[in-house]
This record gives sequence, C-alpha cells and structure tokens, in this order.
Amino acid sequence: MRRWLNKKHSITLIATLMLLVLSAVAWMHKPIRNIDYNTYRDLLQKNQFTSATIAGNRVLLKTADGEYAIIRSGIDIGELLHRVPVEIDESQSLSEAWVLLLTLVVLILFFLLYGKRGGASKEQQVARGGEKEVFPELLQGLRNREIKPVTSRVTFADVAGIEEVKEELAEIVDFLKNPQKYHAFGVKMPKGVLLAGPPGVGKTLIARAVAGEAGVPFFYQSGSEFVQIYVGMGAKRVRELFAAAKAYAPAIVFIDEIDAVGKARGMGRNDERESTLNQLLTQMDGFEESSNIVVIAATNQYETLDNALLRAGRFDRRVFVSLPGIREREAILHVHLKGKAHAVDSAALAKATVGFSGAALSTLVNEAALHALRENRAQIVMEDFDAVKAKVLLGKKRLLTFTPREKEIQATYQAARALCACWYEVDFEKVGILEGFLMEMEHEITSKTRLMAKLKVYLAGYVASELYYDEIFTNCAEDIRKAKKIADEMVQVYAMGDGVYAAAIDSASLIDEAIEDLEAFLHKMQPAVERLREKLMEKEVLERSEVGALVDAFL
Repeated sequence: MRRWLNKKHSITLIATLMLLVLSAVAWMHKPIRNIDYNTYRDLLQKNQFTSATIAGNRVLLKTADGEYAIIRSGIDIGELLHRVPVEIDESQSLSEAWVLLLTLVVLILFFLLYGKRGGASKEQQVARGGEKEVFPELLQGLRNREIKPVTSRVTFADVAGIEEVKEELAEIVDFLKNPQKYHAFGVKMPKGVLLAGPPGVGKTLIARAVAGEAGVPFFYQSGSEFVQIYVGMGAKRVRELFAAAKAYAPAIVFIDEIDAVGKARGMGRNDERESTLNQLLTQMDGFEESSNIVVIAATNQYETLDNALLRAGRFDRRVFVSLPGIREREAILHVHLKGKAHAVDSAALAKATVGFSGAALSTLVNEAALHALRENRAQIVMEDFDAVKAKVLLGKKRLLTFTPREKEIQATYQAARALCACWYEVDFEKVGILEGFLMEMEHEITSKTRLMAKLKVYLAGYVASELYYDEIFTNCAEDIRKAKKIADEMVQVYAMGDGVYAAAIDSASLIDEAIEDLEAFLHKMQPAVERLREKLMEKEVLERSEVGALVDAFL
C-alpha cells in the first residue's frame, strides 16, 4: 500500500511540475502572430516597423496594425538596428532560464524514479517488447528542436568554371524569385535537384550560389546528421527540417552527402536509415505545388542511390559536375588569384594542373602564397606553385636519402623515362631524381598510338635497368602498375587488342610489344641516356626544354 502511495505521490509531483513548465511557456509566448522571412522583408522595406524587442530567441516587431514575431536567428539584426530602435527584454531571457531549469528538474526526477525500473538488462527489455530509453531521446529532442536557416552571400559571380551548370540552374533561381510567373503559366518546377560529381568540384558552393542569387533562406544539413542511434530520430529530424523550410518559404533545403541516408534499400539492412529515407521520400511527395521549396542534394556516389529518390516527382533534375577542363581551371585560378600580388600566367598554370578539382586549385593558390611568404618574396611566382603542387595533389612525402649507387640507378631510370617521353611526344613538365611528372592527357578522344606511347614511357625505366645493369630494381613498382592499367583498358575497355572480345592475354602481348620496341630504341640511344643521367645527378631536376635540347644534340 505504501509503495502504491509513493508511486502515486511521485506521479502527482511530476504532473504538477510539468503543469508549471507548460504554464510558464504559455505565459512567455503570448499570442503574437508569427511571420515568415518574406513578410518580414516586405514590412521592413516599407518601413512599417515602429520598434523591435529582442526577447530570448524571438524578435517582437511592432507596427501600427499590431505586433509580430520572427525567429531571431533568421534575420540580420544589424540591418534592423539601422531601421528602428531595438530593445532587449532581459526578463524574457530570465524566464526562459527558469523554464529550462524546471524542465531539467522534471527530467532528472523522471530518470531517478523510472530510469532503473526492474533492474532488467537491455536485452531483457527488448525481449519484453522493445522498451526504449526515453531520457536520452528527450534530451536529443531538446537539442535538435530548432533548425536555423542561413542567408547565403555567395552568387554565381563567385563560382567560376561551371557555365553549363549555371545555365541549368538559372530556371530554379528565377522560379524562387518569381514563383507567380510559373504558377500563372501552369508550369511545375522540379521539386529536387541532384548534384553529382567527384569530391571538391564545388557542389556545396553551387547550392549556396543558387540561394544567394535567389535571395532565399538556405537550410544546410549533412546526410550523416539524419542517421541517429535511436530508431525514429532520423525521421523526426527530416520532418523538423521540412517544417522549418515551409515556415521560411520560398527556401532551399540542401542535403549534402545524401548517399549517407539515401543508399539503395536492401544493401545491408538498417532499419533506422531506411525509416529516415522513407520519411524523406514522403516529405518530398507531400510538397504542395505552391510550397516554393526546392531541395538540392549532393553526392559523389550517384550509382548507390535508391531508385525511389531518382524517380519523377522527386529529384527530377540531375546535374553532373565534373572536374574542370583547362578553360574552367583558368577561370577558377583567376578568381583565387584575385587580390593577391602575383606574377603568374593563369593559362600556363591551368595547363599544368590537369586533374585538379576546384577545391584543390583553391588549396594550391593558398599553399603557393604561403611558400612565397616563407621565401620572403613580395609576390607569388611560378616557382612557388611548382614547389607545392605535388604536396597538394599527393600529400607531403618523406624525402628519400640515396646512396651514391642508388642515386645513379634512379637517375638512369628517370633519364630513360624522360628520353622516351621526348621521343614519343608524351607531354611532361619536368623530370627529377626523386620523381618525374607526366602530364595527364586531356582529350575526349585518344588514339591507340598515343596510349602505346604513354605505355612505353612507363616501361622505359624498367627496360633501361635490365638493359644497362642486367638487373631489375624495386623503383619500377608504381610505373609497372600504371602500365598494366593502361594495357588492360586498351584491351578490355577500348577494344584495341585482337577484336572486341579479346582476352586478358592480349594485355600481356601489348606490354611485350612495347618492351621489344624499347629495348631496340634504348640500346641505340644509350649515350643520350648517360648524358641525361649525368645532368640529373648534377642538377637533380631538369625542365622539359633542357631534356629536349640534350636529346636534339644526339640526333
């Protein structure tokens, strides 16, 4: 009997405290009309506000017609200060502190009274019907109860090298700016835009630029943020995100790395991820035609996405963002070099940075500027980019320490590669004892002759070592791997072997053919290889023009 009374008193105490909390919340949040961001901007531009009061996380705005409220984080307070007098209501902040304190007291009491009920293990609780740990979920809900938008200041002018992408997204921008034009014409704009491409090509920057051009709130969420420990919390976060976006409409919802939650169902069952994906699909289906919300998602694993995400009515428009070409790299470099003292030809630098993404180019310019500072130079020069380019693309490598014999072997290896690159007209910038740089081919169509030339360059050092030293060394490992890859692609992808259905043995025959040609060529050109080796041991690095001049002297 006493135990029942204690339990009854505990419930009464908790109910009383909860009533106090609810009363305090009701007292704090008086019946004031909430307005969205567009209404706020319209009233602000028309100078309708007479005064403003910052009360906790809300801004109360007075006009001649009444009083309005908007979330504090959703507006620019500095702009408001220039228009109307703004006061701060400290009592509201104090009241919110008391409400938070009372809420914490209730949660602690609830946990102490029922957190260890029955002393059962988690496995036993699951066996009895899947009871959940309520206390951590409540705290998680409190932490995630408010999703805040940001105002993007990025425009298309700040994003270089994506002219085709800009054209594709121009309609989305115009729709967000002038939705009534499209509604009046009976046109339905895409609910979702999927940006697909390798890392670093600027997918997030593009989404911010769309929001900045349209002048609408921007809600950023990473796909991994939806994946929670507790079942149902990811779906809850999706609902909260779209509810907040509708309150600020027109708005953009950007989901980065959507593959974290949008992978095809059935590939390794995960109930939480699947329920989150289902909720995302439901929310996108539930858009009203006049909701004025556009969902932009980004991924670098397009092939893993669930088919339901890609069907009509969800991500209708898909934009594939690839690595920048030479013209795009030149435009990107021009943007990043702007405002920096430099004596660099952007076109020449763009030609030397094949394979760099937009993010890599940004890092390259910054690293070159730091290198110029370390060298006490007043401006950035091309030598600074040469010094840091390998570090940006491949990471910093430990400098190797060669013995005199090892240095000679490595110099011979690199001399043979440089000679063959010159002879077979394979582009390269420079060659050094530590490493040589071959420029990647940047052509839509490449011939078998050009691929065979590149194959021979990668095999040249291997053949020279066997020819001049009657030995094979371990420094050929990376070049052998690349040579095998080229030969396999020539046969299996491009059908450059003995027909379309050529077997893997044809890859070996291509390599054997290249080695046979190299043996005859390098035997005849041994004096040229030795001269290049001497120069490499003396200077350690030779430019393309220096190699060409030495080779011409032997012809």
